[in-house]
Order: sequence, then C-alpha cells, then structure tokens
Amino acid sequence: MKRRIATGIDIGTYQVKMVVVEELSDKSGGRRLRILGTGLAESKGLRHGYIVNKEEVAASILEAKLQAESVARVPIRAGFLAVGGISLDEARASGFAIISRADQEITILDIEKAGKAAREAAAPGFLNRHVLHSIPIEYRIDGTKVLGDPLGMKGVRLEVDYLFVTCLAQHQEVLAAAVEEADIEIIDQMASPLAGSYVLLEGDQKMKGCVLANIGAETVSIVVYDEGIPVSVKVFPMGSSHITDDIALGLRISLEEAERVKLGRLSGAMYPRKKIDDFIGDRLALMFALIDKHLKSLGRRGPLPAGIIISGGGSGVGSISDIARGSLKLPSRLAELRISADTKIRDATWAVAYGLALWGLTGDTTTSDKSIWSSLGKFFRQFLP
Repeated sequence: MKRRIATGIDIGTYQVKMVVVEELSDKSGGRRLRILGTGLAESKGLRHGYIVNKEEVAASILEAKLQAESVARVPIRAGFLAVGGISLDEARASGFAIISRADQEITILDIEKAGKAAREAAAPGFLNRHVLHSIPIEYRIDGTKVLGDPLGMKGVRLEVDYLFVTCLAQHQEVLAAAVEEADIEIIDQMASPLAGSYVLLEGDQKMKGCVLANIGAETVSIVVYDEGIPVSVKVFPMGSSHITDDIALGLRISLEEAERVKLGRLSGAMYPRKKIDDFIGDRLALMFALIDKHLKSLGRRGPLPAGIIISGGGSGVGSISDIARGSLKLPSRLAELRISADTKIRDATWAVAYGLALWGLTGDTTTSDKSIWSSLGKFFRQFLP
C-alpha cells in the first residue's frame, strides 16, 4: 500500500517552515495522523511577504527541506504551498442564472452558470492577479436565502454571492519558482489565513462567527468566518516588527536591543515597564483598529459570538488579548494548536504549514516515487452554504 504523506510549506518574512504529515490506518479501520518531521530555516530575500531575491529565498527553502527530510526520513518531492503577504486581497461579486429545466428544478448546470456569471462580474478586478480561491458565500432562490445546497430545489432564478481570494500574479509566480528551484513540485496553493484556520478554529467557532488574526512580523492577516463559511480574507501592512521600531525610536536604542525589550528580556530603570507597555499597547491598538474598520465595512462587527482568536509570532507580545477585547468589543483569546504531544511542532506559529499538510490529506492524495496527485474538492465543499 502506498503511503499517504503530505508536506505543507509556509514561507514567512522571517522563517520558512515545513511540516511532513503521514496518514495511518489502525486495525479498527480508523485513521490517525502522524507528524514525520519538520524543517525550519531563516527566511532571506523577502519583505512584506514579497520576494526581493529569489535565489536567497530558494536557498532558505532548500535548507528547511533538507532539515525536514533528515527528521522525517522521506524525500520531499512535492508539497502544498501557502501564499501570504500584502499581495493577498479579496473581491466579491454576485451572479445569477435562470433555471433551465421546465419543472424548475435546479441542476449542477444552473449552479455553474450562476458561478460563472459571478466570476465574470468580478473579472475587471483580476487584472495582474491570480485567483487562489472561489468561495460561494450565499445562494438565493427567487430572492430567498437558501440554507444549504440549492441542488434539487425549485425556483425561477438562482443567485449566488462569491468571495474571490486573490494575490498578485507576479508574486505567486516568483514564489512558485523559488520553491521549484529547491526541487519541490507544487501540488496546490492556499491563502495562508485559510490554511491556519484549518487547524486553529473549531467547527463551532466557524458556525457562530469569529475572526482569526495572525500577527506576523510585517503583516496582520485575518480570516472572518460566519455560518461555517470564510466570508473575508484580508491582510494589513503592519506587524510585530513595527512594535520593535516604535520602541527603538522611543527609547533611542538599537533595533536588536529594542527586540529584546519587546520580548521582556531587558528591563529595569533604563527601560521602565510602563513606557514599554505604552509603546506596545499603542501599536497593537492601531492594528486592531484596522481590523475593526474592516469588520464594519463587512457589516459584521458585533455579531461574531466566538470573538477574535489571535495567532502568529506576534501573538505573545504584551497584553494583546486584553487590548483586542477592548478595541473590538469581542471575546478574545490566544490560538491553541490542538495536536497530540509532539516536540516537532512547538506552538501555533506552525499552524499554516501543518494546516496545509492536513489539507493535502483531506483529498485523494497518494505518494509514489514519481508524483503526488490530489483531489481537493472535499475541503472546499465545506464552504458551501
């Protein structure tokens, strides 16, 4: 029997992470996951998630790959890639179709026609952009919202609202080329916020409504869920490194020293805690103000009972959960990566790479000496309203 193995690749501004996961079958016919290995390398050649030096990025990817192969003891020939950074954006559009059958029963063809119309309506915004995901948010039959799949229902007019998650085509192409230079074939790609949500959010949180915010080094990325569907994916050009900059300027110290102060490794009379907390709090308040403004633009500020869940390398800075709660007037907590005790993955900063590997295993992914093939429809079927 062929081994079912998938590799997730997360290329961040500061670090490249890889996670290799295998799906195993037990005697009772059940399935469990085992993390075979991880790879970690310092990212070079990136800024705000953009590649400024492809050769340096490829070298970082190769370093993480060799480390992961050494631990997992399997060759990494293919993987699933996260696409993040400020290149990510979203677009919305609606489309409709007149039901074609005489008995007014909705068919797959009608659903596809409505989806195609939505994509055509959004197409002017896709100039120089690559569409990563097309997610149906809501269906309506004759103006009435459908709870579930409209297939087989009856009506005259089917409407659909779509969320399109996009990235700059040039960025996506250069990122893919850097991965391929490290001799890794890309099976598929996913927006980083969605990959993280795959393992950091529970089904109940997605159904009730929540925001997952990843505080990275140079960006804050969010995904908003409601009724189990991702209704928004957004990235803001502000991250934890901006806190370091604020401290360095405010205290007139080097960036290296400011980073240690931010993390609480330096304190005392020279660096009063109150002043440091003010720098951190002011910058975090600006970050959550951006999220708050975006939620208002969606008309979803307030009715998100599951609140905001905070992840990423910057999630451990200051009283971030309390500041988020006060800024957004929502329940707030830090994300937890709920996996079996395993020293290979140490915290939720590995969520994106781990989520990508699990995504690879949700379809009919198999591994062989020559190639890896995947059927990924199962993951996106969960987004159908």
